[in-house]
Amino acid sequence: MNNAVSLEGLVKRYGKHRGIEGLDLKVKEGEWFGYIGPNGAGKSTTIRTMLGLIKATEGKSTVLGMDSWKDREKIMEKVGYLPSEAIFYPEMTVSETLDYALSLHACKDRRRQKELSERLELDTGRKIGELSYGNRKKVGIVCALEHNPSLLILDEPTGGLDPLMQREFFSMLEEEHRKGVTIFMSSHILSEIESHAETAAAIREGRIIVNGKVEEISRTNARRVNLRGKIDISTLTGVKEVVEDKNGMSFLYSGEASALLEALNKGSVKDFTVTEPDLEEVFLHYYRKEEKA
Repeated sequence: MNNAVSLEGLVKRYGKHRGIEGLDLKVKEGEWFGYIGPNGAGKSTTIRTMLGLIKATEGKSTVLGMDSWKDREKIMEKVGYLPSEAIFYPEMTVSETLDYALSLHACKDRRRQKELSERLELDTGRKIGELSYGNRKKVGIVCALEHNPSLLILDEPTGGLDPLMQREFFSMLEEEHRKGVTIFMSSHILSEIESHAETAAAIREGRIIVNGKVEEISRTNARRVNLRGKIDISTLTGVKEVVEDKNGMSFLYSGEASALLEALNKGSVKDFTVTEPDLEEVFLHYYRKEEKA
């Protein structure tokens, strides 16, 4: 299987200021890839460098087998790109904007455009300048999908969308993924990545700190223990992130199961659950490891 995206030692600096540092990343064709990090971590800089919108300081970036800088116009013809902040001409109507975007991809078939606009409940007769932030986001989504690209690059795509539209949006993406479209999606909302992506990487201060299959990243020997009541955790090893209130307590536990059962038996426990930590807790763990390093 070929790589849809390949980054090797990619660096982007703005004078003395950090953008991204030494990124190595591969996304295979047909994958749904999640790119995770807080605001300012370098997600948008990575994407803009990949697309040739800004020039890398060092390293190599190829998208769909083409050089990100030398072949940037050819890449943009084949990619569906949704920036985090899409800006359009305010005096143009939605319909004119969508047609203009379609022409940039040398595509004349407007059937897909019409279908997407209807699904997103987008009024194509209104001027861009009259639209709310959420409706401008819908325009960006249609622009990214209407020409049937083989690679979708989505930068914080759900901002401004209400929950119902978010659900419809992800339904669209799932349909595209089943067709074999590669999806590269950045987000700081970990549940979006956990629910949809197959592979993921986390970036912090311009550097990738973890990269792999979502299920492998999520797999850890720690478990989240929630209980109503109290136990003596001083007898346990492998306890982290303890939260207590008047009703009970919660903590991450990586010690022996028998020791936990003994503590539960000796404590005043009305009810308890032991579950795997969610992806957010896992990535917080990686961020903390990076801070200590």
